[in-house]
Amino acid sequence: MADPTRTTPPTPKDGPQVSDPPAAGGPGVTRRRLLGTAGATGLALGAVGAASGYALAGSGGPGTTPLSSVGADTAMFHGKHQPGITTAMQTHGHLIAFDLAPGAGRREASALLRRWSVTAARLMAGEDRDEDTGVARDAGPSLLTVTFGLGHSFFTRTGLEKQRPGALDPLPDFSSDRLDKARSNGDLWVQIGANDGLVAFHALRAIQKQAGDAARVRWQMNGFNRSPGATARPMTARNLMGQVDGTRNPKPSDPDFARRLFVPDEPSGTSTAEVPGGGSPGWMAGGSYAVVRRIRMLLDSWEDLSVKEQEAVIGRHKSDGAPLTGGEETTEPDLEKLGPDGSLVIPLDAHARISRPDENGGAAMLRRPFSYHDGYDAKGAPDAGLLFVCWQADPARGFVPVQRKLDRGDALSRFIRHESSGLFAVPGGAERGGYVGQPLLEG
Repeated sequence: MADPTRTTPPTPKDGPQVSDPPAAGGPGVTRRRLLGTAGATGLALGAVGAASGYALAGSGGPGTTPLSSVGADTAMFHGKHQPGITTAMQTHGHLIAFDLAPGAGRREASALLRRWSVTAARLMAGEDRDEDTGVARDAGPSLLTVTFGLGHSFFTRTGLEKQRPGALDPLPDFSSDRLDKARSNGDLWVQIGANDGLVAFHALRAIQKQAGDAARVRWQMNGFNRSPGATARPMTARNLMGQVDGTRNPKPSDPDFARRLFVPDEPSGTSTAEVPGGGSPGWMAGGSYAVVRRIRMLLDSWEDLSVKEQEAVIGRHKSDGAPLTGGEETTEPDLEKLGPDGSLVIPLDAHARISRPDENGGAAMLRRPFSYHDGYDAKGAPDAGLLFVCWQADPARGFVPVQRKLDRGDALSRFIRHESSGLFAVPGGAERGGYVGQPLLEG
């Protein structure tokens, strides 16, 4: 299934806002709306050589190519929900967690989130960056998003234990976990995504610098996805195992999409047990919960399998993501279909079978991961895999039941290793003039 945000028109409050670039040299051209190596000229530059590319990039003036659509795409920071949740998957991603510094509490956390929110809104709008490091100078917004979350320990550090959501209770242990505590959890979590590597790094650097004396980095991870326009047509992304990944993601057109994804305003007279995310206090309205897992893929072992064996593990064809029982990627698999030898076409332990919502009491989550590659270990094996990020109104009804089922007998678990984990409450979006988490910290 294609990314659900790709076929849904953006709204003023959420999703990418794409502006038509002005004509080259026209009155609307500004420093930030010029791109020396514009996507529109990429093929030509590749054909004539690097020297011409550099010459064009530095020419400037009235004939400069206007910003391509990749650089011009803009996501809104302010709104009911934070950006980076339903925003289309970006090419570059950074995940970073912080712990509040010793002695820092509610006041320092409030000031920090205010600083971060102001900076995120400015950078996401692509405002002129000449006054700082200059890393992203001349680039457009490039669909930059900055998303903020709060960990379980944040509430203890700020004296707000009574406001801690029940949905933020620690995740259960899973038998497949090999977790590094130093790279798990954290008081604060930030997700950064952009379609340009320098824009993403610039935002990461700004967030880290602005933590100042209030917080220090606990862990940080870098990820990537396929670039926009790299395929002949929009399609579901592939992971580093070569598999189409994300076919059964919920779609915005689903009638229960928002209910599954976002914490609602609790209806009058309704018990918290009856509301998805109902274990969340009022300040979480419009927010969501992010489960973050660094999942290493044992690629050497995986690639020793034949394509047919890999497809049996997943339950789908590697070529196009279609179920082994036939059809296209979005065709519902026939879980009862038997092959000529009388065995199930989709094995009982196939990942596609076990992870289906109807096999897990309807549990569903919006998966929005990045791939990662951190070099090679001492044995020469790639340290690579998935920075898994999933979103739901309540992890106990989204991630947890699915992972429990996978933990008990998923054929894929022999080829992956969960090495770090985090669960974060991601408040609703900030109002203009406000900051993320303000209803909690000033309520």
